[in-house]
Order: sequence, then structure tokens, then C-alpha cells
Amino acid sequence: MPYKATATRELTRPEFIALLAAIMSLNALAIDVMLPALPQMGDALGVATENERQFVIAAYMLGFGAAQLVFGPLADRFGRRGPLLVGLAIYISCAFAAAFATDFTVLLALRAIQGVGASATRVVANSVVRDRFAGRAMAEVMSLIFMVFMAVPVIAPGLGQVLLFVSPWPALFIFMAGLATVFGLWALLRLPETLDPARRRPLTAAAVIGGFSIVFANRMAFSYGLAGMFLFGALVGFINTAQQIYVDVFDLGVWFPVPFAAVAGLMAVSSFLNSRIVRHFGMRRLSHGAVLVFTGVSAVWLALSLAGLMPLWLFLGLHAVIMFTFGWAASNMNSLSMEPLGAVAGTASSVFGFIQTVGGALLGTVIGQAFDGTLVPVSGGYFVMGALALGAILVAENGKLFGVGHA
Repeated sequence: MPYKATATRELTRPEFIALLAAIMSLNALAIDVMLPALPQMGDALGVATENERQFVIAAYMLGFGAAQLVFGPLADRFGRRGPLLVGLAIYISCAFAAAFATDFTVLLALRAIQGVGASATRVVANSVVRDRFAGRAMAEVMSLIFMVFMAVPVIAPGLGQVLLFVSPWPALFIFMAGLATVFGLWALLRLPETLDPARRRPLTAAAVIGGFSIVFANRMAFSYGLAGMFLFGALVGFINTAQQIYVDVFDLGVWFPVPFAAVAGLMAVSSFLNSRIVRHFGMRRLSHGAVLVFTGVSAVWLALSLAGLMPLWLFLGLHAVIMFTFGWAASNMNSLSMEPLGAVAGTASSVFGFIQTVGGALLGTVIGQAFDGTLVPVSGGYFVMGALALGAILVAENGKLFGVGHA
């Protein structure tokens, strides 16, 4: 039985989902709100080439991924609230300091440390859900959180563009710091401690290594974690190049946040539908089918890109299908990776967060740096990453797809 958290007033299910989604959304905000500002930022800080601007995203994501290995064991030792609040304080401080950066290297360092603080949000959110739910119920809750969380990519680029109309790029960092302060106060006042004191793990080298060993030794959980890394790598590759694709390839100018938001909105719809049907169909059927469609449509996209047959309407249609299936795959595979590891939920969340974020950021950076003014690198990245994710799922399931077990 999950530990029953206590609070001054018990969180309702809607507030629980909204609070965790808000906490997790700070990570998406730190990435997506920056996209319209990359050209301004690059000009102001003397960045030599357009592709170098992408390091503003990559530096943040590397810090975000690496620090999860620290926050996981801390969350299993000290509980969920303390590490979360420390992480939010780091995030707020670095976002505020970045607004005053006058050197690109300093900005990248602050972005990396900001990512360190944000890493607590992912570790704690996943751990809190695993503390309170299991199986298909966990997948349903994660889907609803992901649905609310996806509102940020829908509005963040457009919001960033609006802020740039009335203020210079440093205002984006001030906005980030302010919103994180609001969400941090919400968590401070309303998020209860969900880790049963009896399940706290000692913070010793032996205990930490033992926790990591439990995670790495679980073939199914670890393989699903790798599958998530590959899919995330494809997404990062697109995010890194989104501004260049919409502005340079399709000449949308300041309107590029509109199609970006539309596709992100479909991911939110996908997550909502997943939450409605996952109890009936199960996580395996939905995630396996989604990855198959993801990879197949990416292959079509790559072939058409190589042939030079990719008008905007067709690009948006194919990308919409791919990202709709990404919504199903991501939330279900995250739940499948966490399902067998409730005893070390914080450590498990940190390991998978590290693998998926750092691995995904590195893979996405390779894809992004290959941008050559065409859609071939990003479409090829989606296809290759999808195929690798499918391979990892086959390893997890001993070569079988669409299992009909309890999940």
C-alpha cells in the first residue's frame, strides 16, 4: 500500500495533478520560452554562428540531466519536499542572474546550474506519483500531469515572442524566476511529504550504490528508460532546430510559435486520451503501438525530405502524427520504467532522468548541429531514434510486443 501523505488540508486529485504539472512545467518553460530569443541573444552576446545558439538549450539540459543522479538519493533519504525546495531556489537564483549576463560563456554556465536546480522537479514529481500510485492508475495520473505540463510548450514560444515585442531578452529570465517563485510557494504551502519514513534509505556510499544497482539490474525497467532516452533525443533535436526550421526553411518569421504551439497542443490531447483509455488497453499496448507509428511515419518523412518534397502543410501533418504518438509513448514508458522500482523511486527517477535527459540532450545536440538548411537531419533523427527505441522495447519484453499482462 502506498504511504498516505498528510497535510493541513488533503490535496484533492485535481490540485495534486495541477501542482505537480506546474512544478514540472518549469523545465519546459526554461527551454521553450527561450526559442524566439535565440537570435537576439546571439547578437547581443557575440555568438558567431546560428548553430552555436543551440548551446543555450543544450547547457541547460546537460545540467538538468546530470544533477538528477544527486537529487534521487537525496529524495530517498530526506524525503521529497526538502530537495524540491532546494532545487527551486537554485533555479530561481540562476534565472535571475542570467538576466544580467554579458558574456555567452557566463550565460551557458548559469543555464547549466539552472538546469541543476530544475532536476529536482523531475525527480520529485515522478517519485511523488510513484509513492501514491502504481500500475495503470500511475499511468493515468502521469498522463494527466503530462497533459497539463504540455500547456507550457503550447504557450511558451508565443509568450516569449510577446515579451520580446515589449522588452529585451533578459526579461525572459526575470519572468522565469518570478513564475518559479510562485510555484515554489505553492509547493511549500501545499505539497505534503509522501515518502513513508520507514522507506527512507540511508545516504551512504553502499546504500546509494545499492540503489543504483537495483535500477540497473532490472532489465525491463532499464530498457524502457533507454527507449525514453531515444525518443527524447529526437524531440531535443527538433527543439534545437525549431526556430531555424520554421523561420529559415519555411519563412514564418515571428509567426513560428503558432505551428510550434499547435503541435505541442496535440501532445496534450494525446496525453488526455491516454489517461482515458490506459486502464482498458494497458500501458504496453498503447506505448508499443505508438512507437511503431512514430517510427513508420518518421521513415515517410525522411524519404520525402530526401526527395525534396516537403511543403509546410505536409511537414505539419506528418510532425503532428509523430508528436501525437510521442505523447502516448512517453507517459506510458515512463510509468513502465518506474513500476517495478517503488522501493527506490527517487533513485530510479534520477537514473532514468539522467539517462533520458543527458543522453537525449547529447543525441539531440548531434541532430541539431547537423542542421544544414533542410529537414533531412531532423527527420533522419526521428527515424533512427524511433528504431532504437523499438529495439530497446524488444529487449525489455524478450522480443515480444503488445503484452497483455497487468500493465
